[in-house]
Amino acid sequence: MPHAHAVARLRAARMAAATKPFNARGSAPGRCERCRLYGPWCICAWQPRVDTHAGVCLLMGDIESLKPSNTGWLIADLVAETHAFQWSRTVIDPALIALLADPQWQPYVVFPGEFVAPERVVTSLLPATPATATGAPRRPLFVLLDGTWSEARKMFNKSRYLDALPVLSLHPEQRSNYRLRRAARDDHFCTAEVGAMCLELAGEAGAAQALAAWLDLFTEHYLLGKQNRPAALASAAHERIRAINAASVSAGPGAAPVR
Repeated sequence: MPHAHAVARLRAARMAAATKPFNARGSAPGRCERCRLYGPWCICAWQPRVDTHAGVCLLMGDIESLKPSNTGWLIADLVAETHAFQWSRTVIDPALIALLADPQWQPYVVFPGEFVAPERVVTSLLPATPATATGAPRRPLFVLLDGTWSEARKMFNKSRYLDALPVLSLHPEQRSNYRLRRAARDDHFCTAEVGAMCLELAGEAGAAQALAAWLDLFTEHYLLGKQNRPAALASAAHERIRAINAASVSAGPGAAPVR
């Protein structure tokens, strides 16, 4: 597989286990296996390179990893420590439990605080405590429930292994710019938008901006492909990515990452 990050591996496993083909809209053959866009709209050459300290754990709904419009994939493109698991109420991957218990991480379940007992809710990251084994500060691990709103609520309510974790409730001032699917609520954000907010909260502004720009470029090319219109390489989305990639190149190898 040309781009075997966590979501790509989960997608391959999900397809191998499927008993019938996945025929959702937009899943026809001919897409790039790396960026999931059709050939003329491929964005692989534009992908930013960023260094991240935080991690992301994606709990993905049943067919979420198969959808070409899924944006958890974009997080895995940029955040090296992205882990992806198929959610099931009855079958729990031991690797997921091990990840949540790994002392190098401080996990947070990202979910609206209005649905959670107040004592579990935090709106900023907890003070970093040393990991038992190394003494290094524990790194934030953002657990994102990647699916429809009804799927996300089911994941949250029926995953007992999440009950002991703090719930990070985000309160962004902006509205979602996501245009590939219709949200159940006006204040809902796609998974990549939530990931960018989490990175910003973790002090990784450069990575957050890169992820937001990557989502914008993916969205633009995805919609142009649906309309069979050529990509305008001088668009605002392209210019943002050019600036981010130019800054990364100018920093040079060994330079301190911008966060």
